[in-house]
Amino acid sequence: MVVGMEWLNYHHLRYFWTVAKEGSLARAAARLRISQPSISEQIHQLEDALGEKLFRRAGRNNQLTDAGQVVFGYADEIFALGRELMNAVHQRPGARVLRFNLGVADSFPKLVTHEILKPVFSLPQPVHVVCREGKMEDLLAQLAAHRLDLVLADEPAPSSANFKVFTHLLGTSSVTLCAEARLADKLKRGFPGSLDGAPALLPAENAAMRRALEAWFRARQVTPKVVAEFEDLALMKVMAAEGRGFIAVPTVTLKEAVTRYQFRSIGHAPACHVRFHAITAERRISHPAANVITARPKVLLSH
Repeated sequence: MVVGMEWLNYHHLRYFWTVAKEGSLARAAARLRISQPSISEQIHQLEDALGEKLFRRAGRNNQLTDAGQVVFGYADEIFALGRELMNAVHQRPGARVLRFNLGVADSFPKLVTHEILKPVFSLPQPVHVVCREGKMEDLLAQLAAHRLDLVLADEPAPSSANFKVFTHLLGTSSVTLCAEARLADKLKRGFPGSLDGAPALLPAENAAMRRALEAWFRARQVTPKVVAEFEDLALMKVMAAEGRGFIAVPTVTLKEAVTRYQFRSIGHAPACHVRFHAITAERRISHPAANVITARPKVLLSH
């Protein structure tokens, strides 16, 4: 006999989740077609059951507390799984969708993520990929709690981690410096000396590529003028496309970067390398999507 088991009211959780997604009681009430007082009462009952406040007022909107953010993360997964359950029941057994929860570190190049995921979408079984971006330590905690199946990072898991994880080297790539056409044409002349004092858009200081670039700059005695630093590498590329400065991209993604952002190459830095890692909570990988990522030949990501 189970003693003292607490049951979660999923109607209350649904109301909370909708308010969190909509940002206000009014918008949630309109979406759910019930009154604001009714929603408010349901959320209060959920807070009483959990023993935590889930929202704080911010003007006319509701902001999640720390506890609210945790509950929202789980609620998001619960309702996503519910949708998958309904889909699976109405599909042929052989066509059921495989869920793959992927964590991507902020500093991991998104064009490399796209390249790494290609074989996942070629699996015989349909795959539903859920990508979550975040800080390395947060993603590793989710991995240890089995909320993620795999984490992509530009450096191995730290040895100081409080939980056992396994790092798999996916490959390495040299770096190519590039920029918007006019700036690239200007900096090509006299490369790499031309980079001294040139406007640079760099990854944040905690990024492995940033450390590799700074070592490469020092070895060539050039000091670019850092215009901006980014944790969001996609935003960095948008700024570079506007001519704000030069950037470094893994050579393995150069062709796609040129196509998407109309960059031109300034010069190749073969002595500057970045590494790409997959981190799992198990040594022997059982998830088909994680397995196809870690088992792919490393040469595919090496330039």
